Amino acid sequence: QARAAGDAIVARAKSEPVDARPWGRHVATADARAVPQVTFTEPEIASVGLTAAAAEAAGLSVRVVDYDLGAVAGAALHADGYQGRARMVVDEDREVIVGFTLAGPDVAELLHAATIAIVGEVPLDLLWHAVPAYPTIS
Repeated sequence: QARAAGDAIVARAKSEPVDARPWGRHVATADARAVPQVTFTEPEIASVGLTAAAAEAAGLSVRVVDYDLGAVAGAALHADGYQGRARMVVDEDREVIVGFTLAGPDVAELLHAATIAIVGEVPLDLLWHAVPAYPTIS
């Protein structure tokens, strides 16, 4: 958004046209519904998108998937006795992720992939084909 605002200011100062079309050069395109948040505590808490309660309040048909991050193959390589949790909030009607929350050591590193999936509204049947590097927590 800062880049778009700066470019628009420079364009106006040079008497150049400002491109205000959707996804144009001078338009801020951030999706305010999917701003990633991280609380750097022990353990870290990271989230993006809607909570299950917020998704239900918005009228979405919600499925919640909880997962023990310690059960992921790469967790043992990251740290002995790794403990963490992940919660995915899925819009059942569209079969897309609308929210993702993680708690555990270094979970901020896992948040960007979820942000892309939410902002891009990537269908779950396509996400299954995005194979992560092995052995990692991602």
